[in-house]
Amino acid sequence: MRSEHEFFAVADLAWTPAGEGVEERVLSRGEGAVLTRVTRWRPGLDTSLAGVIRHDFHEEVYLLEGSLIDLTLGRTFGPGHYASRRPGMPHGPYRTDEGCTMLEVRT
Repeated sequence: MRSEHEFFAVADLAWTPAGEGVEERVLSRGEGAVLTRVTRWRPGLDTSLAGVIRHDFHEEVYLLEGSLIDLTLGRTFGPGHYASRRPGMPHGPYRTDEGCTMLEVRT
């Protein structure tokens, strides 16, 4: 079950490291991979070395700021773009030249 919170100012949460070139503000956490967070990728981040990404949870991503280049698809996505990925669905790798901020929901 997810943690429970009434309205609060997300900007009051500190950005914490969440991997190479990635910071997060965790909004809600549950058991296992269950998570809602805002992530910020630094400009120039490239996930090519990790290759295509697959994971065992459902993931929804909504881009808030900046842009994200899907290197497999050869497409650039920006604010207002949304993805919903079932467990095991291949995606990425990605690069961001200007950096990006996104809302991510994992179940």
